[in-house]
Amino acid sequence: MNLMDQLRETSAFIKSKVKTSAQLGIILGTGLGNLINDIEIKDELKYEDIPHFPVSTVESHKGRLIFGMLEGKEVMVMQGRFHYYEGYSMDEVTFPVRVMKLLGVKTLFVSNVSGSTNANINKGDLVILDDHINLQPESPLRGPNLDELGPRFPDLIAPYSKRLGDKAMEIAAKHQFKAHKGVYVSVPGPHLETRAEYVYLNKIGADCVGMSTVPEVIVGVHCGLEIFAISVITDKAIPIEELEPLVLEDVIAVAMQAEPKMTTVIKELIAYV
Repeated sequence: MNLMDQLRETSAFIKSKVKTSAQLGIILGTGLGNLINDIEIKDELKYEDIPHFPVSTVESHKGRLIFGMLEGKEVMVMQGRFHYYEGYSMDEVTFPVRVMKLLGVKTLFVSNVSGSTNANINKGDLVILDDHINLQPESPLRGPNLDELGPRFPDLIAPYSKRLGDKAMEIAAKHQFKAHKGVYVSVPGPHLETRAEYVYLNKIGADCVGMSTVPEVIVGVHCGLEIFAISVITDKAIPIEELEPLVLEDVIAVAMQAEPKMTTVIKELIAYV
């Protein structure tokens, strides 16, 4: 069965199981799953029960597809995402975004945690993505083009919605959250960077670094979705003299402390859309 047939089969299965018809999709990253508590849940499916759906292997990713109401809008939420470093192909990593498109999603909200590669961006700050650098080993659009979903050569000159990014900055300022617009660089992982690599990322213009998001965004652009992405800064690499060893538990702890800020921005942004 080819990829397009798999996508159709998965979409048909989900339609048979849920009653909502969400136009807003949300992908929740590491330590950022508590937005679920604000959703009036109508239906939920475990990833393992959905045909052709990957299953998250990262402990902090729950692995549920949630359908419900948030701020008066119907939403489809991935509680847990997939990463290239887990061993998945790029088609598998981005499979849910294409399913969202077939289910009627028009706007995609993406969250993640990342490390700062900018001396002016600190732990606990928010970064509203307005561009990215892709250092993943391959494009999720490699291979035969899915003409039904988008063009062979999509333009990524502006992958992130300016209107949503500007509004998010307004919301952050209103609540006195420290927020920046910035460039996110996506690396394969799962190892963290060396000191020399952090310096390199800073020099090429990255404000923060993580192991996700960009593949989903590329596929979202290909599908014609409007995209908003937000990152919670959980550690700081620049100035390099301040770099400290990092473990996942520390990342999750900082993410959970900053999560209410991210949740507030996303909720008010959804009310605005």
